[in-house]
Amino acid sequence: MPPTTPQPPAGRSLLAGRVVLVTAAAGTGIGYAAAERCVLEGARVVLSDRHERRLAEAADRLAEPAGERPLAIPCDVTAEADVQRMIDTVVAEHGRLDVLVNNAGLGGEASIVEMTDEQWSTVLDVTLNGTFRCTRAALRHMVARGSGAIVNNASISGWRAQAGQAHYAAAKAGVMALTRCAALDVAASGVRVNAVSPSLARHPHLAKTSSEELLAGLATREAFGRAAEPWEVATVIAFLASNYASYMTGEVVSVSSQHP
Repeated sequence: MPPTTPQPPAGRSLLAGRVVLVTAAAGTGIGYAAAERCVLEGARVVLSDRHERRLAEAADRLAEPAGERPLAIPCDVTAEADVQRMIDTVVAEHGRLDVLVNNAGLGGEASIVEMTDEQWSTVLDVTLNGTFRCTRAALRHMVARGSGAIVNNASISGWRAQAGQAHYAAAKAGVMALTRCAALDVAASGVRVNAVSPSLARHPHLAKTSSEELLAGLATREAFGRAAEPWEVATVIAFLASNYASYMTGEVVSVSSQHP
């Protein structure tokens, strides 16, 4: 029998009244799913992405469940000025930032023997440096307020080797280390920093950066015989952002059914 996928659970007001910013929230991937889940959990969500048309479409889709069209801020996480403007805009419009979901990342597939400096640097700048820039800007606000939570999107690639993924794996391993160290830097201020580590969440955008052969092979390694739906990662993100995870910081939570 083909693998079956459960239905998303109903919202439980885990993030009621909180202001949540999600980067790379356009499209149909984990970012949009995280924004949608946070809306279902009662949050006031702000969307960000560098693709302005898709960002506007995402905001339009969320308008009905959110009860208002979410604030949508174009941002390139590789540009420090964009990142600072994004955080400043959220605080100016909503008075505060309670949760940041760092979802922006970039993959690719290339043997390290053939990988160019540009390929390496581009993936590292979006995936690791972008997470650093957004984390730094958000923490400056959260530490001053004495509260807040950040959830980073890492990857199982940060733990497990995979051919053709040296740049992406190195970046995601860096996100994991950044998560742990940043958490210790700000723990005394009452701010938490955690990460999710998905194995494989299937969505159309993934096919643009990874071959069908690679994705099919990865799916066979999953215990359920399928990739995760983006919402299945998003529910764990919402949990880490909520008070249900109040004692968790510096943790990287695997969202995976992958076996060796």
